[in-house]
Amino acid sequence: MRLLLVSSSAVYGSGYLDHCAGAIATILASSVSRVLFVPYALSDRDAYAANTRARFEAMGFALDSVSDARGGAALAVEKAEALFVGGGNTFRLLDALWRNELVEPIRRRVLAGMPYIGSSAGSNVACPSIKTTNDMPIVQPPSFAALGLVPFNINPHYQDPIPGSMHMGETREQRIAEFHEENDPPVLGLREGAWLVVNGATVALQGSSGARLFRRGKPPMEYASGSRLDFLL
Repeated sequence: MRLLLVSSSAVYGSGYLDHCAGAIATILASSVSRVLFVPYALSDRDAYAANTRARFEAMGFALDSVSDARGGAALAVEKAEALFVGGGNTFRLLDALWRNELVEPIRRRVLAGMPYIGSSAGSNVACPSIKTTNDMPIVQPPSFAALGLVPFNINPHYQDPIPGSMHMGETREQRIAEFHEENDPPVLGLREGAWLVVNGATVALQGSSGARLFRRGKPPMEYASGSRLDFLL
């Protein structure tokens, strides 16, 4: 299994996928020439696909949108060399995956070795559920259960508590603590600029900003870029 799970599609001061372009090229390597894109997380799928196609072509890869697939989305997944699931609203994304009957085909292909790249919402749906997304439930998926490619959850765009802040709403840390009042899976707070590379039984934390790991009944743990998190599998 080869996964690239990115916290965000951009970081401040850089363009779309610029910060992780090298990681994308590495996971696709010389074995992939065309990537299948899943644009379901945004409402304007055509514009999203056009923008993403231009970015991947600049990296040397052709890109097709699953929304344009002849013969249907499931057949496109079966034939794909690699998959990129883009960011946006996680509820809308998962709802479309279920309604287009893609959850099991994607899971089967990825477990068989097809490279999977997810960004933000696309990283959320690689987890057992989408219960640790930051997004509003603008639609109601048939289930919160997601692809389950990894046995832990991710909180993309993770933000640390701000010392001295007068904001009275919950911090990310508090919301994740609420998740663990009802759920068991570990949650990796993946800061913007960070990503995970999963290759078989190994998990490597890469990028510029590190991550914070939350486990039920245990204090949070900080991990810097370059850390190995194989124990999460």
